[in-house]
Amino acid sequence: MHGPPGLSPTEHLLLGLTRLGQAVRLTAWHNGGPARLSPLQADILLYLAADARPRRQGEIVKALASTPPTVSDAMRALTSKGLVDRRRDPVDTRAVTLTLTDTGRAEADRLSVIPVPLREALDALSDADVAAMLRGTTTMIRVLQEHDAIPVSRTCVTCRFFRPDAHPQDPDRPHHCAFVDAPFGPGELRVDCADHEPADAGQGAAE
Repeated sequence: MHGPPGLSPTEHLLLGLTRLGQAVRLTAWHNGGPARLSPLQADILLYLAADARPRRQGEIVKALASTPPTVSDAMRALTSKGLVDRRRDPVDTRAVTLTLTDTGRAEADRLSVIPVPLREALDALSDADVAAMLRGTTTMIRVLQEHDAIPVSRTCVTCRFFRPDAHPQDPDRPHHCAFVDAPFGPGELRVDCADHEPADAGQGAAE
């Protein structure tokens, strides 16, 4: 097996995840586009595009596990580039809400297209591999969230609408989403869903 000797399979997996993370971040640097976006600026655009509601800066800081000064710098850059609109919150005039401009939404649409190297890497996986990786990824995210190691993300396994293994007679679509009232399979697990509502303690556990 390639890689440092003496590592357990779990440690090799962690090493592999680290390499994949590096590939994603390098791709983000190379995908700055005409606006010359940094990876954080791109992440902010994609976060705002995922939910059309005006968002406060504190929400972005929490969701992206960043710091207020870092996000403030990125927001100033995005505003100066005409990609984000800042307005006073009508509910609390001391606060500022952030939304995408039309140009910002178009840029978010561009960023949502998976770059060719990553697309080819994903296409090399079978449907079964994708489903297995989604299961493992969502489980790891849930546990890390429970330890406050990462920000809470809107995954199926932490949602009050998730009903794991509700359809055991259908191995292809064993789970159920109570929000849309429909079964779905492991390959359809979401790691960021706009319809997510946090589950109560003990609910929404992973498989």
